[in-house]
Amino acid sequence: MTRQAARRRKRSSTGRSLVLLLVVAAIFVGARYMLNQHRTSAGLQQIDNLTYVRTAPGLKEQIINYKGMTVSFNPDLHIPNWVAWELTAEEALGTESRSDKFYYDPDIEGCATPQDYTGSGYDRGHMAPAGDMKWDTEAMEETFCMTNILPQDGSLNRGTWKKIEEKCRARAASDSAVIIVCGPVLTEAPREYIGGTRVAVPQRLFKVVLSPWADTPQAIGFLMDNGAVPGGMQAAAVTVDEIEALTGHDFFSTLPDSIENRLESTINFTRWSRLK
Repeated sequence: MTRQAARRRKRSSTGRSLVLLLVVAAIFVGARYMLNQHRTSAGLQQIDNLTYVRTAPGLKEQIINYKGMTVSFNPDLHIPNWVAWELTAEEALGTESRSDKFYYDPDIEGCATPQDYTGSGYDRGHMAPAGDMKWDTEAMEETFCMTNILPQDGSLNRGTWKKIEEKCRARAASDSAVIIVCGPVLTEAPREYIGGTRVAVPQRLFKVVLSPWADTPQAIGFLMDNGAVPGGMQAAAVTVDEIEALTGHDFFSTLPDSIENRLESTINFTRWSRLK
């Protein structure tokens, strides 16, 4: 074979290899595109800042970014407007020990003290629970800051509220992750005030939960009196739209509108409560 023929054969072989590589690359890119399109249409795509909340107009707030949660703190009422966090399947399996050391932060205007609750008849009720932050010592300890606490009737705090917290951890394990926002209903006058700081006691509390990366994305809300909840979780279940209308907050606004509207306007408690 002449050198010229050998070079032609080599070029031909190189050309076929290049074409093959381009075809494989095109197939890969096409597959990724189709997958992303499927995820987009299903609402499963990664969307930044799902814990972002538009606080109701007129409420005073200081946003505090902790390691595992974001708190909108109301210095006039000395309780949070809302607390938001993401809980992943891996985080739900955390094993850090609970500290139980409630503390006052002097750098936060209007922060209550643990002593404000002494003898009040109310629990120091966590919004973001310590049980959701056992993946990290600092994150767990920060849940005991009084900025994350409000006065809760013990029958709620140790009853339906606790059961919803436990179910959210189970949902995180099942759905890859959940986004949770909870707090008091501040469109209603406080039931009363407690302690030397005059901490507001809310009449009702809410919680909204989003599973954006589940096989079937879903969202649900819960509205509870600050006391016993007859009928438990199912009786307290409402749409996210209902919580938004009542509180004036806007949740999950970084979702595409079509997906946000669908998820926030419907609930299926049976599907939400049933795990895989």
